[in-house]
Amino acid sequence: MIQYFKNTEQKTIAIDNADNAVWVNVLPPLKQEEFIELSETMNIPADFLTDSLDIDERSRYEIEDNVKLIVIKTPTENNSFNLSDAFYITIPICIILTHQQIVTVNSFENEAIKKFLNTFQHRNPDRMNMMVLKIFEKITNNFQDYLKEINTRRNSLEQKLYASNRNEELLQLMRIQKSFVYFITALRSNELLMMKISRTNLLQLNEEERDLLEDLIVETSQALEMATTYTNILSSTLDAFASIISNNQNDVLKRLTTLTIFLSVPVLIASIYGMNVPIPYKDSHLAFWLPVILSIIILVIAVRNYAKRIRK
Repeated sequence: MIQYFKNTEQKTIAIDNADNAVWVNVLPPLKQEEFIELSETMNIPADFLTDSLDIDERSRYEIEDNVKLIVIKTPTENNSFNLSDAFYITIPICIILTHQQIVTVNSFENEAIKKFLNTFQHRNPDRMNMMVLKIFEKITNNFQDYLKEINTRRNSLEQKLYASNRNEELLQLMRIQKSFVYFITALRSNELLMMKISRTNLLQLNEEERDLLEDLIVETSQALEMATTYTNILSSTLDAFASIISNNQNDVLKRLTTLTIFLSVPVLIASIYGMNVPIPYKDSHLAFWLPVILSIIILVIAVRNYAKRIRK
């Protein structure tokens, strides 16, 4: 689906074609026929439009026939039905700059473009560089919001895990850890992209725009540091819980082994008195109680000695 927008008197207006459009937004479902038509209408290389279809596309920029392509990664919720997949993943957004228009191509619906659309009427459409930077800003803010949300979920799951030690919470923490891996990789890639744009002056920024880009680089770096910190905390937590579970298992095995040793004493005595050979007092009326009393006495002595060693 292709949307065409222009900004008139501080109002965002949707129009039917690209002739007077300032911003062209391509959303799923994506059709090859639409890509071909848009490429021919706006003189955009076809591969610029299809790059967003590759979910593993890295953050980068490219120039061909005076048309600029910027690919940047943005976070989104993972709608996979696989219970082992990450809660959140990152997807590419393609930003294409022509002579008079800006084109965004999204393989998935995402919050950054929705937020940009809601504030498009406040943008100056003849300053495409500023529009690109504002998309960067929305993406960076999305990363920070998702990181705070994930960290809150992590804290909640850890509290539940302290009380229950269930596998369900551990599996969800592993899904959060996978989300952090996606975020760290994407944020590092985005940071390098912005630094390269600033260094090469790809967008020919003025002083105000350059200051905004420098602020975005700092915010991206902060988000990357947040994601790295949360990942380290989560890894330490999972390692600690693994050690706790191992210690608990060792304690249980130790108790079971001790109980088995204690029970082997009366079993041994009963086995001796159950043999079909002549034994002392076999004809006495105490023939039953003698091994029972002897087993109890030996068992009490063994338990007392074990308890004294535990106290020491």
